Amino acid sequence: MKVALFGKEFDPAYRQYLQLLIDELTAKAAGLLIYEPFFAKTKDALSWPGKPALFSSHKELTADTDMLFSIGGDGTLLDTIPFVRDSGIPILGINMGRLGFLSSISKNEIRQALISIFNKEYSIDKRAMLQLEKPAGIFGELNYGLNDLTIYRNNTTSLIVVHVYVDDYFLNSYWGDGLIISTPTGSTAYSLSVGGPIIAPGSQNFVIAPIASHNLTVRPIVIQDSSRIKIRIEGREEKYLLTLDSRHSAISREDELLVTRCSFSVNLVQMNNKDFFSTIRDKLLWGVDYRN
Repeated sequence: MKVALFGKEFDPAYRQYLQLLIDELTAKAAGLLIYEPFFAKTKDALSWPGKPALFSSHKELTADTDMLFSIGGDGTLLDTIPFVRDSGIPILGINMGRLGFLSSISKNEIRQALISIFNKEYSIDKRAMLQLEKPAGIFGELNYGLNDLTIYRNNTTSLIVVHVYVDDYFLNSYWGDGLIISTPTGSTAYSLSVGGPIIAPGSQNFVIAPIASHNLTVRPIVIQDSSRIKIRIEGREEKYLLTLDSRHSAISREDELLVTRCSFSVNLVQMNNKDFFSTIRDKLLWGVDYRN
């Protein structure tokens, strides 16, 4: 089994957990492929078996990789998407951060998670993504996102007005700080913080949620992800900020945006003893009452 390890930062406080991961994989004779910038940050602090193979691009990763381990928080896992792309490589998130909806394995569960993986006691959770069809070229080949697409006002106190059409039907003009279009995966991220609903994976929906709406009756809406969402922007400024997961770019108010469902999904590794509902209970502390 060939395993790729991807991380962005190295915190010495987590050294023992990373060393455990490396030692367990080595003991199981797994082939290792390390993200080159992550290896540069950890090579002096960790004991690696010989000189591991390195990758820094999509092509180098997908040659014969069986699984990718994302080491960090949800932001780190989102940053694996440009490397995995449409290869279908399963991604296991190991949470070294705080909340971790996507990185569901905690640092204290590493050994048991590896036992389950090598015994094939896991499932694959297919997560839908959205893509920005227009304007073409803003994000190059990486015009898709697992969490959300957002439009913000750009360094100004002026309102932005976002006109939204769903399948060529006019939905609404949103006055405020911006707008979020979220997948079910992204429904527990930024969309949740602005009052959007939690959507279970596989629901085949998008959430359209305003940011700081200046119309109090306007609320997030759930639509089918087979819909084509057209967006036009109005405001005093010439440029606005567009983000797609962790990537960002400036767009002009003359640009028309077209958002659709991506043609491929991302495969997340799901341990058999975990599921989406147990994750949100644990992470959001549902049912916890300290009076009891």
